[in-house]
This record gives sequence, C-alpha cells and structure tokens, in this order.
Amino acid sequence: MKSYLRLGLLLVVILCYSFVPCFGSERVNLYTLSTGDTVYRQDTSIVVAFNKPRDVLSTSLLNGGYSSNLKAVFNHDMKGATDVDAATYLDYLGSVAGTLGFKPGQVTGMGTAASMTNVAIQAESYQNLTVTAIVTGGVEGNGGRAGDPADYFNPGKKTTLHKPGTINIMLVIDADIPQGKVARALVTCTEAKTAALQELLAGSRYSTGLATGSGTDQTIVITNPGSSLYLEDTGKHSKLGELIGRTVKQAVKEALLRQTGLSPARQHSVLRRLNRFGVTEETLYQHYQQEYGLIDKQRFVTALRQVDKDPDLVTGTSLYVHLLDQFQWQLLNGAELTRTGNDILRLTAGKYQVLSPLTAADELEPSVRAWSGLVVRIVADRMPR
Repeated sequence: MKSYLRLGLLLVVILCYSFVPCFGSERVNLYTLSTGDTVYRQDTSIVVAFNKPRDVLSTSLLNGGYSSNLKAVFNHDMKGATDVDAATYLDYLGSVAGTLGFKPGQVTGMGTAASMTNVAIQAESYQNLTVTAIVTGGVEGNGGRAGDPADYFNPGKKTTLHKPGTINIMLVIDADIPQGKVARALVTCTEAKTAALQELLAGSRYSTGLATGSGTDQTIVITNPGSSLYLEDTGKHSKLGELIGRTVKQAVKEALLRQTGLSPARQHSVLRRLNRFGVTEETLYQHYQQEYGLIDKQRFVTALRQVDKDPDLVTGTSLYVHLLDQFQWQLLNGAELTRTGNDILRLTAGKYQVLSPLTAADELEPSVRAWSGLVVRIVADRMPR
C-alpha cells in the first residue's frame, strides 16, 4: 500500500513539475524551435527554455549583455504590476523569474504592457539555417522617432516606468555565431523593426515624424553554439541577414495587428495620415466652426467619418503629407513645398468640386492648416443641408 502511495505522490510531483511549475500556474506550449527548445506561455509571460547551452545577447537590466550560461529568456506582461518604478524594476524582473521556476541569475527577461496572448511567431529557413522571431508589441501610445525630445536625463528620476507601447523581440538564430556578429544581428533586427513601422506609416507621439520604434523597446538575440553551421555575417548582404529582416518585419506587423489593430487597412485614413501633425476630429471641428459657424459636433463627426476613408482623399492626403515630410527632411525647400502643395490642393479640390484653400507661406504649420481647410470644405459640401 505504501509503495502505491509513494508512486502516486511521485506522479503528482512529475505532473506538477511539467505543467504547473513551482507555484501552480499552467504552462501552455506555443512553439517548438528548430533548436529543440520550447516556447511556452505561463501566466502573463512567454518563456523560451533552453535544453542545451545557448549564447544570448540581451538589452534587459536583468542579466543583460552577452551571456552563455542562462537557462531561459522571458517576455512578461506587466499591466497587473503595482508599485513598480525605475528603482524597483530589476527586483520585479527577478521576482518574475522566481515565479517562472528559475533563479534570477539564470535568466534574462523583458517587461511590457502588451498581452502575451497577442504574440506573433514567424520562422524562415534556408538550407540548414532557421531564424525565428517571437514578438509582442504596441507603438501607438509610445511610438517615437530617434532624436525626438526626451522625457528625462537621469533614469532614476523617471516618474513612470512604462507607457502604453513597447515592441519586445526574441530572435532565435539556429547557428553558431561569433559575439561581435551577434551584436550585428541586433542591428539588423532593429532595422527590420523600423522598416515594419515605416511601411505602416506609424507616427511618433512626440514629434511630427514617423516612428522608428517605441521608447521602451527591448530585444534578446539567441544563438546556438552547438550548431554545426557557423556563420560570420549577420548583415543585410548575407542570407542570414535577409532571414532576420523578413522574420522580424513579418512578426512585428502581426504583433501590432494583434495588439492594437494597426494595419495597412486601418492606416488607409485621412485622420490617421494627418494625426502626427496635430490634426484630429476636434481640430477639424474647430476649423469648421471658424469657417461656417456653430454646428452640432456629432453631426460634423459623422460627416467627417464618411469621407475619412474616401480613396481619392486618402491618396491626396498621402501625397501631401509626404511633401511635408520631405520639407522637414530638407529634401525640398519652402518654395517647392508651397508650389507643389498648392498643386495637390487644387487637384484634390477639383475632384470634389470645392474651392481650394491655398497657402503662400513656405512653412509647415500654414501648409497643414491649408489641407485641414480642404478636408473641412469637403465635409461641409457632403453634409446634408
């Protein structure tokens, strides 16, 4: 009888270790990597657990930098965390490691406000090489462009740790790569992330520019030192660099779609193309009242939304906005901005048979106001009398 009892207890321990490690939470397997390592979700974390030694380059505060002795890496949804700031963030990551069944010194991990259920996993192979990108992300609340005005100088003075946003990437390369080239892989990965944002025309929340990332993005690159495949080039000219670019771009776009609905279809919008220049439903409503007098706001907004995705107006807005970008990048001068901007204004106004507002100022703000005026006139013309 005792032997049966011991056997039963042993089976319970094995099951708990396999499915409910350390503290009773269920483990959901998501993916098996080409390395044989398992990607799984446990509570509000996604874990890549290593079954053999891996080389890791991490941007995390928790065991960041280059390591060869880690047992796993994780990405963690912090939305439920309370009383966590810059001073306690590292301790918090260590406590997360413990709840996942690891000692803090055995892992590196990232925090985010994105949901782990919205993870995107993309893999690409060429001959005996496989690259896998595991991404969660949001950019619409925290997107920024490199060089935008900063929030703080001393990280210890940060008042809040996370703003809505953060693109976290775990990049797994099933090949043996020298340390310096792992760092170069991080560069290629970052370029791919930015390319995804450019292709979505994701705007910065801190300037009129296009976002190059969020202000809190993190990345972990994992390579396989036990692989028979040894590669020394992770840049864009190499096949490995190509696979990094393709997997990361695809996974970033999918993660943003899953998390916030950001997609080409959603960006096909006059308001979304103009938003980074400060143009919103409210500013257009105020503009309408200045030109046409008082009107019920809901009536105006309803009419605005009816033209917001009109193909000709979205196309004209896109051309005009790119003109504004090139002016800011000093690829076009003020006179070229005014002349060509007025041409686009006249052409688009003609399609909608409204009088075209024109601008004589070789500056950004009057140009934005001129296009806002055109949108308002089109809305007014479409509005039921």
